[in-house]
Amino acid sequence: MIEARTKGFWRATLALSLGSFMVFANLYISQPLLPMLAESFSLTALEASFSFTITTFMLGLSLLFYGPLSDAIGRKWLMLGSMAGAVLCTLLISQVSSYQHMVILRAIQGFCLGGLPAIAIAYMGDEFARPALTVAVGFYISGNSLGGIGGRLLGGFMGDWFGWSNAFLYMALLSFFLLIIFIYLLPDSKQFQPSRPQLKKVAQDLYDHLKNPLLLTAFLISGFNFFIFVNQYTYATFLLSQEPYSLSASWLGMLFLTYLSGTMGAAFSGRLSGLLSQPAIMALGVCLLITGSGLMLTSSIGWIITGFLVNAFGFFVAHSNASSWVSHNAKKAKASASSLYLVFYYLGASSGGFYLDIFWRWMGWQGVIFGSWLILALTLGLSLRLYWYSGRSV
Repeated sequence: MIEARTKGFWRATLALSLGSFMVFANLYISQPLLPMLAESFSLTALEASFSFTITTFMLGLSLLFYGPLSDAIGRKWLMLGSMAGAVLCTLLISQVSSYQHMVILRAIQGFCLGGLPAIAIAYMGDEFARPALTVAVGFYISGNSLGGIGGRLLGGFMGDWFGWSNAFLYMALLSFFLLIIFIYLLPDSKQFQPSRPQLKKVAQDLYDHLKNPLLLTAFLISGFNFFIFVNQYTYATFLLSQEPYSLSASWLGMLFLTYLSGTMGAAFSGRLSGLLSQPAIMALGVCLLITGSGLMLTSSIGWIITGFLVNAFGFFVAHSNASSWVSHNAKKAKASASSLYLVFYYLGASSGGFYLDIFWRWMGWQGVIFGSWLILALTLGLSLRLYWYSGRSV
């Protein structure tokens, strides 16, 4: 087993963290480019957002595929194959001249991108000693967050300077470089024991998780929170690219630096866990999302940025506790419960744009905030229901 702070530990942890950075950078690169894509291909805001939402949708679905497959055939080479497919898709996207072809490639890419998130924790669980596992997971999750920010920044700046197609080309080159490092650094699996996939058992486990109100409510809270949170950024890029702001893609990419307050929120939520129950902390996170959305009703760009800082903090407070809640309350098949949680999470991201587009067309940005409040009121109610239900079940 790989022990903490050994050479093997740092090699494996760095490999998985860089791989995580690559995956999420490729996932989110298109978000600051949406106004540019809309102008280049004569698209509506909703149509342009397909290049982002189809990728998250396919990533979410793929999580149910890669987990059981990796249990049967192994971890490392399945991660490598899926990542190589994602890099190839990024390269091909840089060469397309049709938006329809871009959307098809982004869908395929989304499915490829799910390989590492679905398998990385299982690989660490196989290979790392228990004390090393906690430390390694912390670094890995940091790679998720930094990849999301880095992809948006690279997309914004490269798109602004060289055009959207070259932004994907440079991302492909960077991703290829990171893939080579990943291959070189990641140790081969030594503790992995293959097992025959039992599809009937997997399906039964998923069904049992969905019947468990303690888990299903947490799935819905996180899914609907992400449904709003990530898609507010999508419509904010269209708002801020128009008069009177007229921000370039570079500045739109920098808007996503507000995600950094989410890192603080995730860390802060751990301290709150000693004072409040997890459902109460989820409710607090949703209240912050409601407050941050309200701050963005003004026309001041300063208040809009402040609102996103509050939203990111609140979202990750709720998300980190909902994720932990699922792990603690799954009576069996904890890995499949966590996978199902992520399916709801990414399906929320992929579908929220359709919902908010109705309000965007109706009342513009004020409509987006109003539509956000409706869903956040629902997730607040679900959080309070979980608080009540969990108290009664004790």
